[in-house]
Amino acid sequence: MTVRTLHRPADARGKADHGWLKSAHSFSFGQYHDPNVMGFRALRVINEDWIAGGGGFPTHGHSDMEIVTYVLDGALAHKDSLGTGAVIRPGEAQRMSAGRGIQHSEFNASADETVHLLQIWLLPRTRGGDAGYEQKALPPVAPDATQIDIIASPDGGDAAVTINSDASIARVVIAPGGSITVPITRGNAWLQAARGAATAGNQALAAGDGFAAVGLASVTLASDAGAEVLLFDLG
Repeated sequence: MTVRTLHRPADARGKADHGWLKSAHSFSFGQYHDPNVMGFRALRVINEDWIAGGGGFPTHGHSDMEIVTYVLDGALAHKDSLGTGAVIRPGEAQRMSAGRGIQHSEFNASADETVHLLQIWLLPRTRGGDAGYEQKALPPVAPDATQIDIIASPDGGDAAVTINSDASIARVVIAPGGSITVPITRGNAWLQAARGAATAGNQALAAGDGFAAVGLASVTLASDAGAEVLLFDLG
């Protein structure tokens, strides 16, 4: 298979500023539309959001989408029409399956501190199913550790939430001076640099950068000063 790659710098993302919400869109979303970036395989949305204290999204609906929320800093309060009430904090993964339809709201759990998060939408393998919610804590990150932990996968697991999508999401933490080789089992990968600076093979990644790869069996991530990267393994 021919190897193809694409680097999407953080500054190339779509931007939105609503005062209480600042957002960067890796793919077309809302009023940001670019026909060249409508998603990648099952991955439809990666929004990096900064929600000011007391701000949030009032009740609204979704259907036929797997939504994963990953909080980097702060805390996000969630309520939905299933009766779920929860707060998502760093080191936890949240999955909401919209299924035939779900209503939910999301608000900064703090009145004065900003919450910084990644919200991820994945196309489901099957449409029209039951709505659902799941939240789990990821393994702690040891000081100066380089490690990989599964955030979400179709098979779930002790730490990972279960998603109805042909995809898995891994958190890759790279210690200063560290490196790790990560397998790509489904043939396609999207890497999203969440913190710090890293390299993916020969490609430099700054925080907010995305990198798509088709035809790679694995990718080696390294960082001089330390980094955190989300790796999407996509069918």
